[in-house]
Amino acid sequence: MSFLDLPIVVNDQRQIIHVDMDAFYASVEEREHPAFRQKALVIAPDPRQHNGHGVITTANYKARQYGIGSAMPAIKALEQIPTEYLQFTDPHFDLYKQVSAQIHQIFAQVTAQWEPVAFDEAYLDVTHNNLGMCNPIQVAQWIQRRIKQDLHLTCSVGISYNKFLAKMASDYAKPFGRTVITSVQAMNFLAELPIAKFHGIGQAMQKKLAALGLETGRQLQQVPVEQLTQKLGKMGFVLYQRAHGMDDEPVHTKRQHKSISSERSFNRPVFNDQELTQILEQQAQQVATVLQQKQLRGQTVVLKVRTLEFVTYTRRKTLAHLTNDAQLIYQTSQQLFAQLALTNQPLRLLGIGVTNLTTQKFEEMTLF
Repeated sequence: MSFLDLPIVVNDQRQIIHVDMDAFYASVEEREHPAFRQKALVIAPDPRQHNGHGVITTANYKARQYGIGSAMPAIKALEQIPTEYLQFTDPHFDLYKQVSAQIHQIFAQVTAQWEPVAFDEAYLDVTHNNLGMCNPIQVAQWIQRRIKQDLHLTCSVGISYNKFLAKMASDYAKPFGRTVITSVQAMNFLAELPIAKFHGIGQAMQKKLAALGLETGRQLQQVPVEQLTQKLGKMGFVLYQRAHGMDDEPVHTKRQHKSISSERSFNRPVFNDQELTQILEQQAQQVATVLQQKQLRGQTVVLKVRTLEFVTYTRRKTLAHLTNDAQLIYQTSQQLFAQLALTNQPLRLLGIGVTNLTTQKFEEMTLF
């Protein structure tokens, strides 16, 4: 019997919450500098002080109303936002890491079954929780209230019976939103969405689906699983499950990290070498920060690049020693990028990863 012959069963017994901090880096900066709240805040080096260079890490909601978003050249903010409303600030990753750890402490009070996705996101399985609450909406309210009271920050939460729908729900009403998707509502909720809004469906897959005439959840729901798998292989089966509100992936409490990476897709292809260099430097810092936070070191640096024609290159270099140093990761990624000889070619994606990981504690033990 193949997996196509198995009955489709929706498991709606779990209670999953996805917590997504609202414009996290920008909100932390606003908390530290209350005057920033009145401004269109852009987390990036001020291009007026760096010969027009700099890449945006993120922006607050006021800046996003002007069309400003992450991975854009910082000069765009100067072009699109009136100067009197615009505020630049450099990113402060050590501060964000510290605040993230405080948020994680709140999650740990709720349940042992929680899974961090990044500094500002996590999944919690609250089917059985430490608060003794049967209603996941009450648990979500408790989390939002604690984060607001203790840290003076807001988050949006999605509540559903699986991780996919919980993530979709948290994106639905931001900022400071709370959205519930039940098993009764799931099909209709997904039917109304464009496939581009489905979590985990990238631009390349969106183009393949569009070529098949599939651009909405409703259209995807109407295609038999056999047809999807014939056209798209195993990914077709995953898409069929998602369109029907199915995702049985557990909340991973203690994941064995195979790699730590930072990756960006560009809505507007980037081809300026100086901008790409700055993005690499940011990504190296982000990867190093996560490695340090998780007490990990790695020995292999991986560079991933995708061109305008969707050609993907992956290059890697194994170092002589384990590291979680941002500068070494950055220098190695620069060397790998130079080897590709893609100077001034427009790129759709750029990413850095570190693999062959070892816990720092174990490494220190082996020294003795």
